[in-house]
Amino acid sequence: MAQYFVAPLENLVEQFERMPGVGHKTAQRLAYYVLNLSKPEAQALADAVRDAHEKIRYCSRCCNLTDRELCPVCASPTRDHGTVCVVETPRDASAVENTHEFGGVYHVLHGSISPLSGVGPDDLTIKQLLARFSDEEIKEVIMATNPTVEGDATALYISKLLKPMGVRVTRLAYGIPVGGDLEYADEYTLAKALEGRSEI
Repeated sequence: MAQYFVAPLENLVEQFERMPGVGHKTAQRLAYYVLNLSKPEAQALADAVRDAHEKIRYCSRCCNLTDRELCPVCASPTRDHGTVCVVETPRDASAVENTHEFGGVYHVLHGSISPLSGVGPDDLTIKQLLARFSDEEIKEVIMATNPTVEGDATALYISKLLKPMGVRVTRLAYGIPVGGDLEYADEYTLAKALEGRSEI
């Protein structure tokens, strides 16, 4: 029995399967959805992907995603620039921001220290974080890395670098489940975690 195979369709399915959390069935559904789009809708989707790749870059101060030199948080004069919340990913910064409880600014590491995965301190934006101390009057750094072994190791490593600078270094309280990710926590849990943060 011959197998039904359409190369462009299979390629589209494979591209969707490369996305995190997308299995073969979901990839097929997405591929068929894209095929059913009108030409203008398909072009709009392709343009959105291309524009995101071409226009989005890292904020020159906090390394979060932006389409300008500074992200909206860093550019805001109403934010507390003396309090920096250090997170692993841009999604984590969004999760904290959605609590509406944090009025400071962020620093995005783009990962966590993980020797088993070959990720060391030089692979993260730790140098950029330290460089901020020469330009800004930072009073407190909140370590909001994920409550995992890697997140804890990253928080401890950074806190040891910051302690000699005389800055207060705190860690989110464990209202977040251990082993979980910030992006999946609800706003109430994140707000409570921010309120109950403790010194490292």
